[in-house]
Amino acid sequence: MLGSTSMMLHHTSGISRKQPSFPPLMGYSAVALNHVIDFKEKKQEIIKPVPPSELFPSLPIVQGTSKRIKVLTRLTLVVSDPSHCNLLRSTSANIRLYDIIAVFPKTEKLFHIACTTLDVDLVCINVTEKLPFYFRRPPVNMAIDRGIYFELLYTPAIKDSTMRRYTISNAISLMQICKGKNIVISSAAERPLELRGPYDVANLGLLFGLSEGEAKAAVSTNCRATMLHGETRKSACGVVYTVKKPRKVEEEETAVPACKKAKTQA
Repeated sequence: MLGSTSMMLHHTSGISRKQPSFPPLMGYSAVALNHVIDFKEKKQEIIKPVPPSELFPSLPIVQGTSKRIKVLTRLTLVVSDPSHCNLLRSTSANIRLYDIIAVFPKTEKLFHIACTTLDVDLVCINVTEKLPFYFRRPPVNMAIDRGIYFELLYTPAIKDSTMRRYTISNAISLMQICKGKNIVISSAAERPLELRGPYDVANLGLLFGLSEGEAKAAVSTNCRATMLHGETRKSACGVVYTVKKPRKVEEEETAVPACKKAKTQA
């Protein structure tokens, strides 16, 4: 089931205060508005996230439920120098206001730092060009142990044939190391036409080297785990998430008293 899924929506650094129309839900129950900071462009500071209520006065109802869609705030830092990571190590009050923190490392050294030391929820993988380094097992395994997820974007793959080739190649290189664990597939969409439904995205995951179960998890349970990891980071404690386990038929039969079993058999 992909009914309870999460999708990362790309949003430009300059967030408009106008009230835009909400993008189509397409079966998703949560979206994230992304604020990108690229230190290479100019010196930027982390600002407070814009409350979703200011952007969307009325949120749509999730199909098949009575709940409104959940809108999260996300901060993505594009780092090309080790000094850029100092911002994440600082005790900035604005950073703690974001629901999800992602980092986009440009070099192998920064990828290693992101996986092993930075307090983030997502590590973004470059899918628009050939990777300048090879993935290595120690930092990837360290990130998995720390509960950090790797993000692959599918929008570049549907825009251009060259980027589609890079997306598949880079994704397969990552799958050979992580074995399909801790993968999140999101859109980075700036327009509604670039969005795809969760089942279509799961099918794209098969091209990325994921199994059917791993591809479904990449647009559902792994997304929820990323959100919970962000809650843990913000609270500095932990988050307890309970799931009601359905009882099997055999367990129900053993729970029936012996006297009732005898009457039933008689």
